Amino acid sequence: MTATILVTGGAGYIGSHTCKALSARGLTPVTFDNLVYGHPDLVQWGPLEKGDLADPTALDTVFERYAPRAVIHFAAYAYVGESVSDPARYYRNNVCGTLNLLDAMRRHGCRSIIFSSTCATYGIPSAVPIPENHPQRPINPYGRSKLFIEHILEDYRQAYDMRYVALRYFNAAGADPDGETGEDHDPEPHLIPSVLFAAAGKRSHVDIFGTDYPTPDGTAVRDYIHVSDLADAHVRAFDHLERTAASECINLGTGTGLSVRQIIDTVSNVTGTPVPFREAERRPGDPPELVAEPEKARNLLGWQSRHSDAETIIRTAWNWHRKRHLHNAK
Repeated sequence: MTATILVTGGAGYIGSHTCKALSARGLTPVTFDNLVYGHPDLVQWGPLEKGDLADPTALDTVFERYAPRAVIHFAAYAYVGESVSDPARYYRNNVCGTLNLLDAMRRHGCRSIIFSSTCATYGIPSAVPIPENHPQRPINPYGRSKLFIEHILEDYRQAYDMRYVALRYFNAAGADPDGETGEDHDPEPHLIPSVLFAAAGKRSHVDIFGTDYPTPDGTAVRDYIHVSDLADAHVRAFDHLERTAASECINLGTGTGLSVRQIIDTVSNVTGTPVPFREAERRPGDPPELVAEPEKARNLLGWQSRHSDAETIIRTAWNWHRKRHLHNAK
């Protein structure tokens, strides 16, 4: 029998890619998703159980039905601006929901969890590239909710003999190279889809927030990691826990940054269309540069990015969005 993995938020962007990677590895992903932001048509590699982390009875039912070997936990609200205007929603869903999940795991004897954390736990970095031992000073409730969960995981490890890998993502981007799943947010907060929509004429322009940063071209620099590479890291994190039972916090990034202008130029090259843009003021709290130190993922998980060059990221995203949203795009 193959091991079953419970994937909370498996109907979402990164979750659906990870379900595909788990299935390719010979594991059975079971998606648990309330479908507030998830899409049932993206659940293609295992069963879908509709439910909410706020409902312990629904969690008990899923654990009893499938007896998962481990949990991969994506389910969370993730809009930074919304977390500032409505922090209660974020703490209740992200933190309280995770507590419900962890307690269900304890009740049913499931001890391993891979947690979707974020580089937002670091806040404004004092060093770049950012190592895992960099001070964690998040500047918004979203980042704080993820940091709280990291602390909870460590406390549960010490008190209840649970084990975890917390994966701190940098900027997830791109789409499944086979075109079977991809990004579908409403509203769409991320730069690359926004630039693609502008290239396709679905938006009038894209805003460049800040052109006077201390970076090579004056625009903000971010570490973009292809979502298929992220998915691969989750499978490797499961293997790591099976092999060593050692809990870890690990960055997921490439170690290389791309500026906003570089993204716009690459989109123009891939689509063959000039991207209309507008220069705007910096947004409060946006650091000039966020780039991961990725050595720990390479050393502990044997992981390396394979799809995370700018052209592959943007070409796979373009193919996905043309199929999903931009039917008239060339």
